[in-house]
Amino acid sequence: MPTRRALLAGLTGGLLAAGAGPALAATPARRVLHVRPGDSVQAAVDAVDGPGRTIVVHPGTYREVVNIPADKGGLTIRGATRDPRAAVLVFDNANGTKKPDGTTYGTAGSATFTSAAPGLTVRDLTLANDWLRADHPDITGTQAVAAYVTGDQSYFENVRLLAHQDTLFVDTSALDAFDRQYFHRCYVEGDVDFVFGRATAVFDECHFHTLQRDVTFTPKGMVFAPSTARANPHGILAVRCRITSGAEDAAYKLARPWVPSYETTAWPSLVVRDSWIGPGIDAVAPYTNMRDAYPWQTMRFWEYANSGPGAVISVPENRPQLTPEEAGSRTRKAYLGDWRPYERS
Repeated sequence: MPTRRALLAGLTGGLLAAGAGPALAATPARRVLHVRPGDSVQAAVDAVDGPGRTIVVHPGTYREVVNIPADKGGLTIRGATRDPRAAVLVFDNANGTKKPDGTTYGTAGSATFTSAAPGLTVRDLTLANDWLRADHPDITGTQAVAAYVTGDQSYFENVRLLAHQDTLFVDTSALDAFDRQYFHRCYVEGDVDFVFGRATAVFDECHFHTLQRDVTFTPKGMVFAPSTARANPHGILAVRCRITSGAEDAAYKLARPWVPSYETTAWPSLVVRDSWIGPGIDAVAPYTNMRDAYPWQTMRFWEYANSGPGAVISVPENRPQLTPEEAGSRTRKAYLGDWRPYERS
């Protein structure tokens, strides 16, 4: 199996890696900043001086950590081409990676790309964390996040998100906030809990891919691990999606509930509907527990009108299904309310 870095090199077609130089100056009339190999995406973010700005990332591999603060609202970051493989933002911190002061980054702090900005748009890019367990046998905190997203109305279109454990952290800006996120035609791959968090997150026509993992036990991992706040009527919704696998049949679970130690009142919510589920997902028992104190059967886990070998209902009590009436309130419109990013696509 190729290493993550070899894979990323293939994705960019041997383009030059970026350095830490400043981004090019904005074009005042269009309020656009261009980032090219040798420039820094973070420097461009720092140069944003008002809402409605756009950062265009030209083909290349940019090895850096990018953090978009909450005061950079209305920002668009997009690749210069429509091929998300062309511009790759990547770094390799993990939960257990030590900082210069001797502390560790933690799960959220490991992210290559972090945004707290409301109204963010990201298009036509690859966001990746290429930290590998095999390279760091001494580190037990193996979560390594590609993107950590908070802030309401965060919109991702044609974005590839690559990592292993905890690839995409869909979170909210506060425990009592119901921040909304929309992912359209994105590709997300990983192995353990690789789409997780408490945001109201809609995945529309997305492709989830479970990686082969060099372990002898099963399940090898899970796709989703929602941690929805009890007061939030909506959690993660996957509609018209596709789930494939690089591992053997039935090696993965569809989901397990995450009830964080800092939010023990969480009531995880997940709906997977109108989607194709491949044989890599255990069709007989697609859900499992993260902790026995919070059994998945007590959570808000439902499916509706799915197809494929991983969606076969052989043990009905293991696959809670929505009725057609219930499915009518588990839609993009119901989850996202007056924000309708799907009308932009």
